Amino acid sequence: MKLTVLLFASLRERAGREALEVAGLSEPLDVAGLKRELERRHPELGSLSSARGVLGTRYVADATALEDGAELALLPPVSGGAPDSDEALARGLFELRAEPLDPDACRMRVEDPACGACVVFTGLTRETSRGRRVLRLEYEAFGAMAGPEMARIFERCRAEHGGSAPERRLRMLVQHRTGAVEVGQPSVVIAVASPHRDSAFLACRFLIDELKRSLPVWKKEHYEGGSAWVGEGS
Repeated sequence: MKLTVLLFASLRERAGREALEVAGLSEPLDVAGLKRELERRHPELGSLSSARGVLGTRYVADATALEDGAELALLPPVSGGAPDSDEALARGLFELRAEPLDPDACRMRVEDPACGACVVFTGLTRETSRGRRVLRLEYEAFGAMAGPEMARIFERCRAEHGGSAPERRLRMLVQHRTGAVEVGQPSVVIAVASPHRDSAFLACRFLIDELKRSLPVWKKEHYEGGSAWVGEGS
């Protein structure tokens, strides 16, 4: 069995190349098994436990079976930094997720005894759009760019609504779905905690507005009898 593995960001730098041709693999093989084999053959990659597999333009679970000749992309965590550390949340954490989002879990991750306010925005798939009944949405993201672009949005948010003063401290988490999102399900969750409500409200509004404006994530609406990418001719 032979596979092509595409590498991005820190994984590309560790390997010193953009792709690996991996041959002589035993079958059956899933994404988790491939990651273990890559760790054995290419120790310079380090642990791949947090790397996410992509087939085509979709994130896939570690249990996904791989076929001979497949091309799999491995993406390191797009948020970077140490997850859920005070420093990381102060910079802002961004996560692309193929599984359903949990707004309550996001809220709990940013809450802190020093913060008297926590604002959570949840964007849901609505059942109608532009006069048509929506069956579901489909999101596609350019993962290699989405993380750095969201980092720039976080930076602008800190400059406008945060600061070094304790009373303007921000803790920020943004999660965005990829793949199919059914009606009523969250497609994006933004959670912001701050000592005072004003900063939390303003930062949360800033993040969703800027995310919608510049984050490389595309939305396709599926209707009965058709579909359309939002933004193209709409």
